[in-house]
Amino acid sequence: MTLPKESFDIVTHHPDQTRALGRRFGEALTGGMVLSLEGDLGCGKTVFVQGLAQGLCVPETIYVTSPSYALIHEYPARVPLFHADLYRIENPAGLDDLGLFDIISGENVVAIEWAEKIRKALPAEGMTIGFHIVTDFIRKISMTAYGLQALNVLRTLQ
Repeated sequence: MTLPKESFDIVTHHPDQTRALGRRFGEALTGGMVLSLEGDLGCGKTVFVQGLAQGLCVPETIYVTSPSYALIHEYPARVPLFHADLYRIENPAGLDDLGLFDIISGENVVAIEWAEKIRKALPAEGMTIGFHIVTDFIRKISMTAYGLQALNVLRTLQ
């Protein structure tokens, strides 16, 4: 069975716009969604997750940062938000010990930076969001939805 798939691109001209896009995205999300965030260092992935956290109602007193060294951060929200950063992962087999695959299989929102490192282990349904640096502030963000739930979220954003 082939999953429905749809894509669209958006250009943001400032980190505040990338954060606002993440916020709108978070407002549209329900549980059980895996977001694969892909792109080079400094391209806006964490800024997007900061907005995502706002849209999911993470308390404003909690600052959302990249989990580069902790590997996974959990944030209390309307739907639990897990933010993973796999930049430093060399052997994906070790992710079982972290519980990442248990988190993915739950009713959480899971945003994974550098998800391309474990693409084959991710659920078929979800969203891939590619961040591309155009200039110092301008980003081209490519969103591809796989499956009905992700498709509905993507259409809400359009």
